[in-house]
Amino acid sequence: METKYEPSWDDLRVLLAVHRHRSFLAAGRALGISTSTTARRIEALEQALDRPLVHRSSAGTSVEPEALELVNLAEQLELGLQSVRRDEGDATASGTVRLSLSDGLIIPVTQVLATLRQKHPALLFEVSSEARMADLSRREADIGIRMARSASPVLVQRLIGRAQLGLYAARSYVERRVRDGRLKRQDMARHDFIGFETSHDKMPQVQWLIEQGAKRFVFRSNSYFAMREAAELGLGIMILGVMQVPPGSELVRLETEGEPPWVSAYLAYHRELRNVKRIRLVLDALESAFRAMRT
Repeated sequence: METKYEPSWDDLRVLLAVHRHRSFLAAGRALGISTSTTARRIEALEQALDRPLVHRSSAGTSVEPEALELVNLAEQLELGLQSVRRDEGDATASGTVRLSLSDGLIIPVTQVLATLRQKHPALLFEVSSEARMADLSRREADIGIRMARSASPVLVQRLIGRAQLGLYAARSYVERRVRDGRLKRQDMARHDFIGFETSHDKMPQVQWLIEQGAKRFVFRSNSYFAMREAAELGLGIMILGVMQVPPGSELVRLETEGEPPWVSAYLAYHRELRNVKRIRLVLDALESAFRAMRT
């Protein structure tokens, strides 16, 4: 009699990693195995089940729709293992916490994580700031910081604060172009601005800038660090939140006629992670820090 093949956790965790990281290379790194080993494990799983599980293309690697039931099974097994480990050692927080956020928040968030790890040295962190935000509902990351609420019913979302944005420029730019530190709406069109790529023009802060009369964007990027560097070098004016301006920066805030917009920040995570101790610790630390930094 032929024995029905039952995928093991070792098989399924490789498929789950490929699903989350969208490449054999990144999945292998996350699991601590080589790319070739990752490929062999997936190929063996496909042969055992006699069906394709992963689609490879120039755009990346994705799990076939028919294989999502296996991904869901892997997620349930992972949560079960996490629960067992938590029950065995709940007094000590340990393990990896994966975070997804915009690179404009990298500095304040890293400061929070560094402080937290001094108290809990067994915690490990993976922080992603890619242009494509990780899908928290599919567990591509454990925690996300978002500027808007998600409609996903499986996510828990906490409003951790609101902050008013402002216009900033380097002292060298102010001395050349805005000596009194005041930006008048009638003068906005003649000033140089730094902003996101045009694909981000629907963002509220960009819309506000355009409504105020900003026309000349001399430097655009999808990287906050590139934009801030350009601003500090005096290339133009940039819209920022207070927590995004590091101590000792050459950037100074300008007065404006129109009130800059406010932005909200939300902590988001999958509801099945709400009782995982390491996740709770990071959530509480971030929420406390963001509330303290509110303006």
